[in-house]
Amino acid sequence: MRRLLIVTALLELGAGAALLALPSRTVLLLLGEPLDAPAAVAVGRVGGSALLALAVACWLASYDAQSCAARGVVSAMVLYNLGATLVLGLAGTRLQPVGIGLWPAVALHAAMTVWCVAALLRKSSQVIAKPI
Repeated sequence: MRRLLIVTALLELGAGAALLALPSRTVLLLLGEPLDAPAAVAVGRVGGSALLALAVACWLASYDAQSCAARGVVSAMVLYNLGATLVLGLAGTRLQPVGIGLWPAVALHAAMTVWCVAALLRKSSQVIAKPI
């Protein structure tokens, strides 16, 4: 689970920094349209801050990857990655044209969802297998 947490931290650090520094260009790469309204740019930056917070949580959890807290972080990342897969995938089917980064982002979030679920299932099977 440690490798998963480190990879997640690095990915979210990159995405969060991009949204925080260049929200309009980042959204342009994903959705094919820039953020034009000042309110939309502000919301994009809030999203970037949230991704940076997830990156920090994942990084710190990686130091004790066997803890309940790390398991909680990975569980939260399942919800985030599944939600991102669905929201971005739906946007890709409704918006035309889409940005060059949309479908790779959908695939990445789907893969991260599977990895997180697999890590949680692997951990729970290890807990069940322990002798009392």
